[in-house]
Amino acid sequence: MGYDLHITRKLNWFDASPAIDLHEWLEYVANDPDLQHDGFAETPAANGDMLRIESQGVCIWKGYSGGGNPESTAWLTWNAGNVVAKNPDDEIRKKMWSIAQSLGASVQGDEGEHYGQDGGMIETTTNGVSSSVNERPSDPKRPWWKFW
Repeated sequence: MGYDLHITRKLNWFDASPAIDLHEWLEYVANDPDLQHDGFAETPAANGDMLRIESQGVCIWKGYSGGGNPESTAWLTWNAGNVVAKNPDDEIRKKMWSIAQSLGASVQGDEGEHYGQDGGMIETTTNGVSSSVNERPSDPKRPWWKFW
């Protein structure tokens, strides 16, 4: 299965609108030298076969470092008005945030959480103030094992 992150304009990524349309996504890709529109994603499966998925909105991020693994690939796929990445690491989340800024969108996870410029999850309080979870200082007086 996996966990998806969505570049979306919607309040919730699964809502009907406002959508990013396929033409708009492909136009963005055409103007980003680090992205390449392939229309398919292909990777070796555990049994040695090749797993191939074809879709008009599938693009590869050529600038992805792969976290040091030369076989790692970052695909971004347009689907139902969103641009989606499966199991993205920090580097991919940062790229997604950058793309979202250009498209007037945000980055939202499957469970509705949002991600910011640093790739970290953004925590929103009831008064509307947001802060990155990654930027939150730890409490030096509280041991790591104390949850309360």
